[in-house]
Amino acid sequence: MILASIQGLFLKKQTKHNVEALVIQAKNGDKEVQHELLSSYTPFMKKTASFVCKRYISEQDDEYSIAMFAFNDAIEHFELDKNASFLTFAHLLIRRKLIDFIRKESRRKEISLGQITFEHEDHKDQFDILESSHSFEQFTAKQQAEERRHQIAIYESLLKPYGLSFQELINVSPSHKDARQTAIQIAQLIVETDEFYEVLQSKKRLPMKELEELVNVSRKTIERHRKYIIAIVILLKSDLHYIKDYLKGRMS
Repeated sequence: MILASIQGLFLKKQTKHNVEALVIQAKNGDKEVQHELLSSYTPFMKKTASFVCKRYISEQDDEYSIAMFAFNDAIEHFELDKNASFLTFAHLLIRRKLIDFIRKESRRKEISLGQITFEHEDHKDQFDILESSHSFEQFTAKQQAEERRHQIAIYESLLKPYGLSFQELINVSPSHKDARQTAIQIAQLIVETDEFYEVLQSKKRLPMKELEELVNVSRKTIERHRKYIIAIVILLKSDLHYIKDYLKGRMS
């Protein structure tokens, strides 16, 4: 069957070539790996920058350059034994750097920030700590909980048009590991296939006929795990890396 391997969030820590292993390799001086990471994660940097700035960011924008330098800083200062993944660490550093840039530009030009809002001003202290220590050592449990609540609220808003909720994602998770992995693979297939994702977005349903032709799973099984598959697609399409970390153990 045609199913892409699950990468990033769903890679097990033991996997030899996961992103954390490559980051440590680059941090230890492998410039070739560092260059490959910067090149391979260009879409991640642009997507994160676009998410923060609430508009499309191209490689020609200053915001992209800031995101790239922040991503490189994340490589240099990531600590494997801390309680977060590299992509979460990189996401937070990029967000902090871009928020600083936007604030400085706003003050300099004396213009309105428009759509860009900073709902939690106390995050400034949080990111100041992160920037100075370059690790999650001082990223306290309380601050993690606040960030998790913030991202859960965003995730809830993304799930609502599909008649789903964050709690429902946990409740409808398949009980058997093999069933969960199959459902996640189907979700990944939808994410990677524009035509399938368009059907889900426009019609708020799974492209059942097309999926049946590609996966060795019955229509009944796909339908049984429909809510879980849709919720995972939405999560994979989002930039909510903190939520992905939080749910990783539940979905593996």
